[in-house]
Amino acid sequence: MTTLQRQRSAAPAAPRQSRLRRARRALRPARTLPGALVSLTLAGGLGASAAEVVSALLGHPLGWVPLNELAELAGRTSWPETSTTALALAGAGAAMLLLAVVPGRSRLVPVETTDPLIVIGITRTGLRRTLRAAAQQVPGVHRAHVRLRRRTIEVTVVTEAESSGSMLRQVGTAVGDRLAGVGTFGAGEVVVRLLGKGG
Repeated sequence: MTTLQRQRSAAPAAPRQSRLRRARRALRPARTLPGALVSLTLAGGLGASAAEVVSALLGHPLGWVPLNELAELAGRTSWPETSTTALALAGAGAAMLLLAVVPGRSRLVPVETTDPLIVIGITRTGLRRTLRAAAQQVPGVHRAHVRLRRRTIEVTVVTEAESSGSMLRQVGTAVGDRLAGVGTFGAGEVVVRLLGKGG
């Protein structure tokens, strides 16, 4: 197996990095479903508790929430006596709150634009497909596989056993040109691995 690493020429680092950071932050998905579940659970529980407290103060308790029993239980229970189930439920609730607040991992790769106020992204699957197509257009390449890493793009191509280092440069150039054409932010370096047809 042969490997070639090709570093893409970068624009000025500081503004590019800040634009990349802003684009990644904008493309991160909100956790809508966990947020909605936490919101509905909290709204329902707190709303029922508030209605129960107000109705008890007016002398006509609704009976939805056993406030007196809960107050007595809280008064006579200390932390060491708290059951494992209650602690697990409290931990699950805290995890749900954290899950609802922290945004998810983006499935989009930011694309450079001329306007810094516009944020555009391409799906990771779409980027892999377009880079694989670029690698497979090189004469002699039978198959290509693209893997997107955090700082590198790994391209593994399957060719005839007698393929040489010039094939690596051609694949690296084709993939690098396609990356430049798409204009992805933060693509890093392209690593090309060449396998013979038997490998």
